[in-house]
Order: sequence, then C-alpha cells, then structure tokens
Amino acid sequence: MSAPRFPYGLVATDLDGTLLRTDDSVSPRTRDALTAATEAGAAHLVVTGRPVSRTRHVLDALEYRGLAVCGQGGQVYHAGEHRLLTSVTLDRRVAELAVGHIEREAGPLALAAARDGLEGDVLVGPGYRMRGVLPFREFTDRSEVWAEPLSKVFVQHPVLSDDALAKAARAATGGLVDVVVAGHGIVELLPPGLTKATGLSLAARRLGVKAAETLAFGDMPNDAPMFAWAGRGVAMANAHPELLTVADEVTASNDEDGIAVVLERLLG
Repeated sequence: MSAPRFPYGLVATDLDGTLLRTDDSVSPRTRDALTAATEAGAAHLVVTGRPVSRTRHVLDALEYRGLAVCGQGGQVYHAGEHRLLTSVTLDRRVAELAVGHIEREAGPLALAAARDGLEGDVLVGPGYRMRGVLPFREFTDRSEVWAEPLSKVFVQHPVLSDDALAKAARAATGGLVDVVVAGHGIVELLPPGLTKATGLSLAARRLGVKAAETLAFGDMPNDAPMFAWAGRGVAMANAHPELLTVADEVTASNDEDGIAVVLERLLG
C-alpha cells in the first residue's frame, strides 16, 4: 500500500523565530519532517520578512531550491536559480514623508533601510541597534537612504516599545505606508497593502496550490495576514501575543521543533 498523501498541498514557514532556532540552525528533526511532508505531496515555501539579499545565504546553507517569499511579501525568489522573479519597491518620497510625520509626533527615530535587488545593501544609521551578524553599511546623511530603490525602511525609537512605536507610526502616517512589527526591535515601513499574504498568494499560484490547501507557521504580527490567507495558521509557542490570538493552533517553540511536532502528527 502507498503512504497516505499529506493533507496540505503547501507548507509555508516563516524563517526567524519559526523555522530557524535561536542559533539560526534548522534541527535534523524539523528537516526530516519537512522532507517527509514533501515526499507525501506537499511543497515547502519559505516566507520571510528578510529582504532577499539577507535570505539567500540561509537558503543556500539549507540546500533549499524552491521558491521563497522575501521582503515581507514584496519579493518572490527562486532559490534554485538564484533569480528574483517579482519585486515591489517602497516609494522613497512617500517613505521620507512618512518618517517625517512619525518624528513630528513621536520624536527622533533611528533608521535603517533595505535596498531592492538580489545584492541590495542594508543601510544602518546612527543609533540603530542591529541584531545578528549579517553585513550592513553605515550612513550618516539620510539623503543616502533615499538615493536608490528600497524594499523597506526600519525605524527604532529610544523609548517606545516596538508595539507602541508601530501604533504611533500608523496614527502619524495615516495609511501612507503600512507598518508592521516583524521581530524584536524590528518595526518596518512598507508599501501600502503589502503583506506576506501578497507574496504567498503569488508563489502559491505558481505552484498550483490554493489558499485552503496551505498550512502556515509563524511567530510575529507580520505573519497574521499569512494566517488569514492560509487554510490553517500555526503559531509557535514563542510567538507574539497578537499572533497567538489569531492562530488556529499553537505548537512548541522554534527551539523545541514546533514545526516538526505538527507535521509529524499530520503525517501519522
């Protein structure tokens, strides 16, 4: 008798705090569970807020060869071909205006920005606290930020929490940009209407998979639109409270093989 098919056609996994453990590795157990799910008929799709320039090396290390949604849904990348298939950029004049509105209401911000493209630099300004060890380029003159096409702008405040800053930014900008909390210390300004669900739906269409056939895993508020689009959304135990409230299920943490726990159960 042949093995039963996996009940979903697509497994969409966020990267940081979800597929990756705290040490940025993927456990053998989770690798094996994903392999078993794909052998049983599902496709695996990475959906991350990272721009493609800060995702490529991770996918290469994982020997990942499929499609990946990067840049908060703005980029669809073919990892096997090292090719950017689609890319949505942030209007630089609008972004500069939005930053000005936020600073008038909340006070000075520290800025960083991700430039568009496969090799897009990450620019980091004075006072911005970077996480991780990936390369970046410092700037002191803000005009440098607006000089070339961008995928997103990052903002930090010296006093406000991530959630408070995001709330203040949404109120101050009035829809000029979308504002998401994408990680600890990571508040992003994006093109209006752009979410992870945008890129996920494009990639799923390429794979011939419908929303109802998609199982999604995530840990931060920027994963909520992906959960709303997918047939089932699973939050990690380490997830932000906002995502926990909209998840269909909560699994173990990223350090405790939460993805594998769910996939193994579904695989029987």
